Amino acid sequence: MSGLDRFKRLMRYVGPYRYRFAGAIACSGLVALLSGVYAWLAKPVLDGVFIEKNESLWVILPIALIGVAVLKAIFSYGVGYLMAYVTNRVIADIRQELFQHLVRLPVGFHDSNTSGRLVSRVVNDVGLMASAASNVLKDIFQNVLTCLAMVAVIFYQNWKLAGISAIVIPLSAVIMVRVGKKLRRLATSGQEQMGDMSSMLQETLAGIRMVKAFGREDAEATRFKKYNGTFLGTTLKANQVWSLGSSHMEVIGVIGVAGIVWYGGYLVINDIMTPGALFSFMAAMFMAYTPIRKLSGANNIIQQALAAAERVYYVIDLPTEQLQDHDGVALTGINRGIEFQGVSLRYEGQTEPALAGIDLSIKAGEVVALVGSSGSGKTTLASLLPRFYEPTEGRIVLDGTPLSSYQLQSLRAHIGIVSQDVVLFDDTVSNNIAFGRVGASHTDIEQAAQSAYAHDFILRFPQGYDTVIGERGVKLSGGERQRLAIARAILRDPPLLILDEATSALDTKSERIVQLALANLMKNRTTLVIAHRLSTIQNADRIAVLDRGVIVEIGTHEELLHLDGVYRRLHAMQFQETTSV
Repeated sequence: MSGLDRFKRLMRYVGPYRYRFAGAIACSGLVALLSGVYAWLAKPVLDGVFIEKNESLWVILPIALIGVAVLKAIFSYGVGYLMAYVTNRVIADIRQELFQHLVRLPVGFHDSNTSGRLVSRVVNDVGLMASAASNVLKDIFQNVLTCLAMVAVIFYQNWKLAGISAIVIPLSAVIMVRVGKKLRRLATSGQEQMGDMSSMLQETLAGIRMVKAFGREDAEATRFKKYNGTFLGTTLKANQVWSLGSSHMEVIGVIGVAGIVWYGGYLVINDIMTPGALFSFMAAMFMAYTPIRKLSGANNIIQQALAAAERVYYVIDLPTEQLQDHDGVALTGINRGIEFQGVSLRYEGQTEPALAGIDLSIKAGEVVALVGSSGSGKTTLASLLPRFYEPTEGRIVLDGTPLSSYQLQSLRAHIGIVSQDVVLFDDTVSNNIAFGRVGASHTDIEQAAQSAYAHDFILRFPQGYDTVIGERGVKLSGGERQRLAIARAILRDPPLLILDEATSALDTKSERIVQLALANLMKNRTTLVIAHRLSTIQNADRIAVLDRGVIVEIGTHEELLHLDGVYRRLHAMQFQETTSV
C-alpha cells in the first residue's frame, strides 16, 4: 500500500464528521484570506499614510487592521476547535477498531507477537497517526491556503519579482521528498524498536517478584539499557535528518529573499515599483515562508505516521476468527460426544509436529484424562477443542458435525476452562466470577462461589465481593485464585469442561479444597482433564497417555498399570518421589 493509499484510508475515517470537517476547512480558507489581506494592506499603509500622508487612510487603516485581526482570531478558533474535535474522534475510532480487531485475531497470531509489541501498536503507532491527523487535517489545509493567498498578493504586486521567488519552490519540494523517504524508513525501524522495548518492559514488570528474588535488578536494567539505547540511536538519526532538512530549507529561503531584495531594490530605485508595493510584496513573502516551513515539518511527521499506519493497517487487515466461520451453525449442546480423527498439528515455523495422527473418542458425560511428560502435546490437544488452533491434518467431530462447522462464539459458549495459570483481572471479585456469564445476578455469583468453596474466604475480604483483587489476582493465594476460576466456570455452566493441571501448583490442603470444588464443577459434564499428578485422575473413565504428540496408550487406571508401558513408568516415578519425601 502506497503512502497516498494509506493517507486516503485515514481520510475515510473523517466521513462521520464531515460537516465539522467542512466547517474547519471553511474557517481555514477565511484565515488564509485574512492573512492575505494583512499583506495587501501593507502597501496603502506605507504609501498612503507614511509617504503620501493621507489623513483618511491614517484613520481607516488602523481600524481595518483591528477588524481583520478580530475576524482572523474568530476563524482561527473555529479551525482549532473543529479540527481538534475531528482529529481526536478519528484517532479514538482507529484505536477502538484496532483493539476490537486484536481481540478477535487467532491465538496463533498472539503467540507470534508479544503483548508489548501489540500494546505499542495500539498506543504509540496510533499516537503517531494522531500527530499526522492533526497536521493533515489542520496545518496542511490552512498553510496551503495561506500560501495560495500570499502567492496571489505577490503576483498582484509584481509578477516579475514573483518569478524570482518561485525558483525556491522546486528546490524545497526536492528536499521535502528526500527527507521524507529517509524519515519513513527510520520511523518504521524506530516503531519496531519501541515495540521490543515495550515488550521487555512488560515482561520485567510482570515478573518483578522473580527479578527481586534472584537479585536481577541490575541485569534487567542493563538489558533495558540495550533496548533503550537502540531506540535512542534511531531517534537521534531521525532528528538529524529532520534538522538537516530544516537547515536546507532555511538556506533556500534566505537565497530567495536575497534575490528579491536585490531585484526589488533595483525596481524601487528606478521608480518602477513603489516602496509600499515592495513592502507589501516582502510582507507576503515572509508570511508565506512560515507556512512553508510548517509544511516541511508536517511532512516529516506525516512520514513517521505513514510508517505507523502501515503497521496498524497490517493488523486491521488480518482476517479475524469470526470472519473465517461466518456461515457456521450454532451449537446447542453435547449429546453424543467428540471424536478426534487422524488429527495432526504443526505450529507455524516448527519442523516437528506437536500432534501426529491423534484418534480419540470422548463420549458425552465422560471424564477423559490426558497424561504424559512435559511437551508431549497434552495442552495442545485440549486447545483444539475451543479452536484456538486448527488441525493441519484430520478433523474433530462433535455430535457428528465437524468442529470447524460450528460458530466460534456458539462453540466457546459451551466450553469452560480452568487452568494452572489462572487469568484474573484487576477488578472486583464479583466481576471476575461474572466474567464467565454476562448479566449474571449477585445471587448466581454467590451460588457459584459457594459451589467452588470460595464464598467463605471472599466474605473475609474488607469489601467482600466488591474487593478489587489486583492485577492477575496478586492479592490472593494460589488456592483462592483457583477457586475463583472454578466459580467462574461453574457460573458459565458449560457442557464441556477442560481442566488443564488445575491443582498442580497447590499445596496438599489447598488441593483438597480445590478437588472438592472441581468435583462439583464436573458433575454431569463432558470433561477433559490434563494432569501432572496421576493421583488426581485415577477415577477418570479413561486415561490417554501421550508421548511426543502421539497417543501411545489408552485405558482405565487399572488397565494401564497392568501394561508395562509409559503410564506405569510415570506412575512408578511419582510413587517413588512421594515415598522418598
